[in-house]
Amino acid sequence: MDTTLHDPLVGQRLDGRYRVDARIAVGGMATVYRAVDTRLDRVLALKVMHTSLAADGVFVERFIREAKSAAKLAHPNVVAVFDQGTDGTYVYLAMEYVAGCTLRDVLRDRGALRPRVALDVLEPMLAALGAAHRAGLVHRDMKPENVLIGDDGSVKVADFGLVRTADGQTTSSTGSIMGTVSYLAPEQIEEGTADARADLYACGVLLYEMLTGAKPHAPGTPAQVIYQHLHEGIPTPSRSVPGLARQLDELVARATARAPGDRPDDAVALLAEVRTMRATLSDEELDAVPPRARTDADEGAEHLTSVLSRRVSQGAVAPPAAGAAAGAGAGAGASSDTPQDAVPGRVPEGRAPAAEPEPPVRDGIPAQAGAPPVRAETPDRDTTQLAALPHAEAAEPPAGSAPAEHAPPGANAAPGAASGIPYTPSPYARAHALPDPDAEPRTDADADSPADGAGGTRDATGLRRWLPRRTLLILAAVLLVLLAGGGAWYFAAGQYTKTPAVLDMTEAKARDTLEKAGLDVDVQRDYSLRVKRGRVIESSPGPGERVGGTDAVTIVVSRGPEIVKVPDLSDQPLAKARAKLRDVGLEPGLISREFDAQTAQGSVIRTEPDTGTGKRPGSAVALTVSKGQAIQVPDLIGDEEKSARDVLEALGLKVRIAKERVFSDEEAGTIAKQSSSEGAPVAKGDTITLTLSKGQDMVAVPDVGDMTADKARQTLEGAGFTVDVRKVFVSDRVFNQAPDAGDNAPRGSEITIWVR
Repeated sequence: MDTTLHDPLVGQRLDGRYRVDARIAVGGMATVYRAVDTRLDRVLALKVMHTSLAADGVFVERFIREAKSAAKLAHPNVVAVFDQGTDGTYVYLAMEYVAGCTLRDVLRDRGALRPRVALDVLEPMLAALGAAHRAGLVHRDMKPENVLIGDDGSVKVADFGLVRTADGQTTSSTGSIMGTVSYLAPEQIEEGTADARADLYACGVLLYEMLTGAKPHAPGTPAQVIYQHLHEGIPTPSRSVPGLARQLDELVARATARAPGDRPDDAVALLAEVRTMRATLSDEELDAVPPRARTDADEGAEHLTSVLSRRVSQGAVAPPAAGAAAGAGAGAGASSDTPQDAVPGRVPEGRAPAAEPEPPVRDGIPAQAGAPPVRAETPDRDTTQLAALPHAEAAEPPAGSAPAEHAPPGANAAPGAASGIPYTPSPYARAHALPDPDAEPRTDADADSPADGAGGTRDATGLRRWLPRRTLLILAAVLLVLLAGGGAWYFAAGQYTKTPAVLDMTEAKARDTLEKAGLDVDVQRDYSLRVKRGRVIESSPGPGERVGGTDAVTIVVSRGPEIVKVPDLSDQPLAKARAKLRDVGLEPGLISREFDAQTAQGSVIRTEPDTGTGKRPGSAVALTVSKGQAIQVPDLIGDEEKSARDVLEALGLKVRIAKERVFSDEEAGTIAKQSSSEGAPVAKGDTITLTLSKGQDMVAVPDVGDMTADKARQTLEGAGFTVDVRKVFVSDRVFNQAPDAGDNAPRGSEITIWVR
């Protein structure tokens, strides 16, 4: 049945502006509707807080904080928040409407994705988170339900309902941690802290899930999943999908490192690493088709937002509603919610119906008939609340009330009933409803009265029989709380110890110190320039860091400075020689070249230092490379162009003819110049440039008759000639010249003048 028809908000108008057209999804904190902004005439999503929660200041504050936080993020990969307001009992957000589906829908439908597709989704996710991190905000609830895939292929991050400032507190007044079990970072579980690196951990889990089609940890209770996060870490995707590129394994390991300090600083840094890594993958590695992997559609109620109790606090009380803790998502197909208007054969705005839910848990024990959870007709099966808080007693129906399953309409109204959301009591609550211990004892006169909650009578003997049972139930409940608290302490802190400081100790002393602390020891060895041979370089976990009592501490013992011998590179081609040097940890240094008739051209003649010399890693090795046998250049001046070309090519040389010709004493068209002189050594394959002659540069001889000797010399030299002066008489006047005035003579030739 389409419950949209029975939703009181559908067809209404909020604030006189937003016309509610259809219900999209329902969560524990809010309901999402498709609406129209009648003022701007645009479709948007309205996220309306359940009226049962609108009176709770904490929830309203969180709701408004989401609006303010998301409104700060003007980014194409973040679901935009347009408005926030209140209309009577309705508190709402007006958000961008994204027509499409969630990443959860894609994974459920397709299973594992090709690496290229997974990275195409991951990069815009990280871009969105990067904008948040640079604005000082942390999402804290990244999961497939919060990644929207638009019909146009766009990727957007939704539901900043758990967002906090990076330096803000991350725990509520009840000591609860908000987050989703499968995607919680270890520090969120252990300490309740979450910074940008916690979002990266969740993205690493998301990448694993996209590459394999399944969550990294085996299906189980939330407590089991938490234990695996704390003690086993995230496995490599290639264990589930053999053949995945090693770089993808390394990327997942980098993002999901258990220690926050081993992850990148924020999403901007991780995005840069993703792009760098992606450039190293071949098309075959990017387009590797994974086998159809199992999905997590039916793996139990733990992949949506859960509330995990961190401490045992006397009298702590859970929030009013025990439904989905994170609230409804933003836009079509938004996070954590159940679609109400899916089109057959397609899921454009939501997900396929989920399985029946496990009974919600409030403060450590199942919800009872008097306090049922708020849920949609098609429930959000994954939403779970875990807690280990004392005095979390079962809510009991008033004496004389009808059993939950037979209650008349309106009786025992559930929290959130005013919101118009259909209410279905938990079958677990019906089966375990208890009588009222504070009811007056029944007398025989009351035997026929139907007021008893069970529909029968209770005499004094029955009451006396019931009282010890009630005492036993109370003792059992107290014992259960103590066991739960002890178990929580054991999983979160009790089994840990601090790693002793063993740096710079000898191996024997370090091993003894760790074993006395009850820890196993794994030894690895590595070279070190700083630490003496046989002493500890580092330990993992580091000094003072927490380590499980059953875990091993890995110590790295120094081998001393690493020495690398220069390999024999004789007669190796230069490219291969360079690669061999890098393979052993050395670097190619200065490259020089010389002629060598015994070594092939382009191959190594010798190294500096010599083969076998010890060098530290990273040191440079100079290479001398052969130019081959030397070729003597012949004299080509005055030769015809074709003749000169044939001679050079026969010697294995290349020929280049200069574009410009020059004046010379050589005949026009013959060789006037050559780039390498006669007898110069060149290597085979070298290029010789030849310049052709334009012939002599002829210049008209000036008339210097009757000029003084000095004036005549100046005139002739200015025309490009040299001058020979011959004196016949004492006077200083030119009376003859050769060649004659007006004749043509080569520039630079000599002109003779006679002076008398």
